[in-house]
Amino acid sequence: MAHYLVTGGAGFIGSHLVGRLVGQGHRVTVLDDLSSGRVEVLPRGVRLIVADTADAQAVSEAMAGVDGCFHLAAIASVQRSVEDWAGTHRVNLTGAITVFDAARKNRVPVVYASSAAIYGNQEVLPIAETALPAPRTAYGADKLGCELHARVAGLVHSVPSMGFRFFNVYGPGQDPSSPYSGVISVFIDRIRRGEPIVLHGDGYQTRDFIYVGDVVQHLIAGMGQASVEAPVLNVCTGQATSIRSVATLLRDIAGSAVDIRFAPERPGDIRASIGSPRRATDRLAVRADTPLAIGLTHTFQAVLAAEKADAA
Repeated sequence: MAHYLVTGGAGFIGSHLVGRLVGQGHRVTVLDDLSSGRVEVLPRGVRLIVADTADAQAVSEAMAGVDGCFHLAAIASVQRSVEDWAGTHRVNLTGAITVFDAARKNRVPVVYASSAAIYGNQEVLPIAETALPAPRTAYGADKLGCELHARVAGLVHSVPSMGFRFFNVYGPGQDPSSPYSGVISVFIDRIRRGEPIVLHGDGYQTRDFIYVGDVVQHLIAGMGQASVEAPVLNVCTGQATSIRSVATLLRDIAGSAVDIRFAPERPGDIRASIGSPRRATDRLAVRADTPLAIGLTHTFQAVLAAEKADAA
């Protein structure tokens, strides 16, 4: 079995990945600053290093002796990137460069998280990897920078890598109180509280929602396909779903009649974001096949189970 480093391993996606790797019998080291991650989500036996990815010494020490690195640590909050541009840049891009540099010194392949935010608004849908990047946020710009530095890591330093442009990831364990949460966890939280669901704009904005378990499947498959050519693939379903329909479906799953209300559209909001999964399917032989209704049901049931555990 292998030994992997997972940066951001105590976070939402990272903890699911760590759980899957441990379940497969691998050793795992997690590097996380715990700014949004939680220690209690980590399986027993996982080594935790509390540090951020811009700490070169901590990353280098964590990288020593591992067979591969999954780099997921990031500050994904768009609002945070507006308020603390330099600080989020340090984590999101300087941190990635620090990881690639440590991988160069330790001869370790890197599978890392990019984002659909690099695309911005696109006229041609679904969005393929060949689309011209047009990020509208500092977060998207930094993620595009990660991809460019991964290419440098391969061309100049022979570091194998694979990047994944995540679309809208959801699933159990996503904290609705976190600024990094998606609309699904926020909607579930409001339903559980009996509060109205608030849609910004008309609610017909479309997104490509992908279940976290399918994301983990892509990440693990990507480790075996990392290359000095620094390939980058979409992680998505190819299915367009409106925000309004998600709200309605969640109400049905919960058996709730909370109101759906509308608020002004948020400045800079992308109208449609749907990806093409074809390249990932062809290259990795994996597919995001969890139906939205099933994934939402699992997510809602996990919330109920957590509430019962807290009350016990």
